Amino acid sequence: MVLPISAAVLMLIIVVLLIRRSGLKLWHALACTLLGFYLASTSIADPIHTLTTNVAGMISGIRI
Repeated sequence: MVLPISAAVLMLIIVVLLIRRSGLKLWHALACTLLGFYLASTSIADPIHTLTTNVAGMISGIRI
């Protein structure tokens, strides 16, 4: 069974778990979010998108 999930939703779940369980402060999460928005507007956004797409393709291709 394949369950498609957005990378943004997956990262949001991870951040919420880190805030609740590992003591990540809300300010740290907000700083990381702002960094993501700033990176998205730079020239490094395309290589990051390509990398994450390739990694997601590799993970989805794994047969268990």
